[in-house]
Amino acid sequence: MERGLNRLNELEATVGVCFTDRALLQRAFVHRSYLHEADEDRELQDNQRLEFLGDAVLGFVVSELLFRRYPERREGELTNLRSALVKRETLSRFAKELGLGDYLLLGRGEEESGGRERHTTLCDTYEAYIGALYLDQGLDALREFLEPRLVEEIGRVAQHALTKDPKSRLQEWVQATMGQTPRYRTVNTEGPDHARLFTRQVTIGKRPVGVGQGQSKQEAEQAAAAMALFRLGQTMPGYEDSGLAEEYELASAEMQEMEGDG
Repeated sequence: MERGLNRLNELEATVGVCFTDRALLQRAFVHRSYLHEADEDRELQDNQRLEFLGDAVLGFVVSELLFRRYPERREGELTNLRSALVKRETLSRFAKELGLGDYLLLGRGEEESGGRERHTTLCDTYEAYIGALYLDQGLDALREFLEPRLVEEIGRVAQHALTKDPKSRLQEWVQATMGQTPRYRTVNTEGPDHARLFTRQVTIGKRPVGVGQGQSKQEAEQAAAAMALFRLGQTMPGYEDSGLAEEYELASAEMQEMEGDG
């Protein structure tokens, strides 16, 4: 454990935030798979409780920032923008930019299966770090850490996120051009009760056209609809410059593989 704490000095220097409670910082990087194999570190706890807290605190900070930054925007528009800022892919990218995956304590199996680079694991680690930072430094310090990156990200996704949501656009377009209604179904559910991850698929007739993941069914449906719009050639305004096209190209390729397997 001492070796892990020493390594985290590098992270503190990179981020510019020094923790008072070093054990709390360490806990943010303990994946549950590590505890299954680390008999010598029985005093450690995994980072799932910090992840739970970090998810809630991050949602609050983002909501507060958007409330102040967009006084003229309606609730639905702010909700769409918040979803874009706290979705798994975004938080995973934030974690990669900070190199958080390098400091994770993982079990051997998780390590060998690429867990250090997995979107879900990186997102969870980022949320755990946020939870630890909040407990150690307080809300003001957390805002100071988060807001510069969030403001930058708002500039990247705002045009896309503040337009009509993907699910509404898909339904309107499909009904107008095909006379049908998109249907959604759950194809997978994973994760603990406090951090469920839903995978929803959208079909037109009997044809699957999109799949998406989210921490709620509604969020997963929006992601599935966005992919469907991409695959149908109906991208969102500002979509090409939002950085999301590459994500959906990869997801679309996975979707085609799923269809081929079926």
